[in-house]
Amino acid sequence: MQENTNTSAGVQSLIERIRDQGVQAAEIEADRLLREARQQAAEIVAAAKAEAEAEQTKAKNEIEAHRTASLDALQLAARDTVLDLKARVVARFEDFVKRIVVKATHDEQLVRNLVLVLSGRAAEEFIQDKEIEVRISKALLGEATLKEEGKQAILALSSDMLREGIELVPSHEVEGGARVQLVQDQLEIDLSDRAVARLISERMVPRFKAILEGAE
Repeated sequence: MQENTNTSAGVQSLIERIRDQGVQAAEIEADRLLREARQQAAEIVAAAKAEAEAEQTKAKNEIEAHRTASLDALQLAARDTVLDLKARVVARFEDFVKRIVVKATHDEQLVRNLVLVLSGRAAEEFIQDKEIEVRISKALLGEATLKEEGKQAILALSSDMLREGIELVPSHEVEGGARVQLVQDQLEIDLSDRAVARLISERMVPRFKAILEGAE
């Protein structure tokens, strides 16, 4: 009887020990699993945070790149617009100079005086016994709207020059002003409207550009 009691007590003790060990092992395993779960969760959160920060940084960089590109494009467009505007203003200024010169060099009295000056200088410096031609606009001798007194003055000037060996030649190449040419030597004094406009533009346009750019 006593033996049975001892056996039962031993079995019970074994059961309790196994149970306690099982519970302890289960608790240890549960703690391990919980730690692993927490670690994995932390790693997932850290990875997600890092990815989010990377995407945020990428987005910021892309936005900054687009902003920089947009600013560069705007600056380039503004520069091109300013350059185009300056070019147009300069072109208008050159046209303005040409119109003034053309208008002035179509005046018959101015042409008459210009021919006198050119012919006199040419005769003194170059003509001697050489053939010389003074070319003026054909319209000045054939334009119906030209004042009659101006036309007659130029024609009379031509007659005087012919006696001095200087020929007054109407030319469709000269719209205003005059050209003096030594026929054989191919030497020319050019004070036509185009030449005068070019000379004036060469002197005035650079300064006009400097004024536009604020250099003066």
